[in-house]
Amino acid sequence: MAGALRHDAMRAGNLAAVLGELDRTGPLTRAALAEATGLTKTTVSKLVAGLIDAGLAVESGAVRDGERGRPGTAVRLSGDRVAALGLEINVDYLSCCVVDLSRTVRLRRSRAADNRAAAPDRVIAGLRELATGALADAAALGLTVVGGTVALPGPVDRDTGTVHRAPNLGWRDVEVTGPLGLPVPVRAENEANLAALGELWFGAGPQLGDFLHVSGEIGIGAGLVVDGALFRGAHGFAGELGHVVVVPDGPACRCGGAGCLELYAGQDALLRPGGDLAALRDRLAAGDPVAVEGCERAGAALGVALAGAANLLDPETIVLGGIFAPLFHWVADPVRRELRDRLGQMRARVPAVVVSRTGAEAATLGGAGQVIRRVIAAPGDYLPQLVPPNNI
Repeated sequence: MAGALRHDAMRAGNLAAVLGELDRTGPLTRAALAEATGLTKTTVSKLVAGLIDAGLAVESGAVRDGERGRPGTAVRLSGDRVAALGLEINVDYLSCCVVDLSRTVRLRRSRAADNRAAAPDRVIAGLRELATGALADAAALGLTVVGGTVALPGPVDRDTGTVHRAPNLGWRDVEVTGPLGLPVPVRAENEANLAALGELWFGAGPQLGDFLHVSGEIGIGAGLVVDGALFRGAHGFAGELGHVVVVPDGPACRCGGAGCLELYAGQDALLRPGGDLAALRDRLAAGDPVAVEGCERAGAALGVALAGAANLLDPETIVLGGIFAPLFHWVADPVRRELRDRLGQMRARVPAVVVSRTGAEAATLGGAGQVIRRVIAAPGDYLPQLVPPNNI
């Protein structure tokens, strides 16, 4: 029995090594996989056969390994079968996406909703309806969704799927993943953390260096990526940029503090009174001085908060996402000016400020990406639901 367990553990580790290599550098021939992983060609061939049976890999034609020898058959990750679900509850919308193992977005769904005015169970029911439709559409495409992650606008207990406090929703200690009741396992994560991971895996990625991703919506969050991994803080609550105080004697905030950044640079501040993003962009494009001045103020306040963050964290790059992405042309310069004025005396260079490539989709992409990363890291955990029992 002990020998069988060791064999199973070894095979699981070898499957992860092969699939991980395909993810990092594929497509690769079996011979190239054997060389990269240190496994025998026979072992690699058996592992590849199992991955193909599970729909995790696919053969993709003949390639040469070098100058000489017969062409080998290349193997790559398959996007034809296995997929992940990314979900988001935000203050004024619900959204989801389905992403396959090759990180191609196959489905997108979103719904505008004033979730501040709704009870948590009603909001969760709305997300369930959206997600259930996406799962049905994914199945019609031949995709097996193996899990999901829901992004929530506040500190999250990842073990229980509970958001501790989401002041812009008026939620406190609301469990989400259990009541969501989907037929696939779902975990919960802070929206800003997932947005940063979305930018890492689906946006500019490693070329950003260590970066701080700013998610601008009704609230403002930030996710920090260091050495290609998310920095969560001691209790998983790092990144609450929207509640950094920028005006000490400013107005009261929903969080219980006063003068917080989101009161000056959040969506409500940018779009007041009663406007929408499209209308604001039209006004900005036309040179409306009131609209331009509003973005200047918001960008300056954001720059003040980010200068403090840069002093503490020393990121290579600051990525502006969420509502700041479509408004980047008008908010980036005041952000850069504040960073230069406040950091320039101490540093040879200040962090670069760039626009997010993933925009409003960052959090849902990051949520789906987390599931994909788990599959690639431990494919053996998913084989029982992907392969008939007699083929495992």
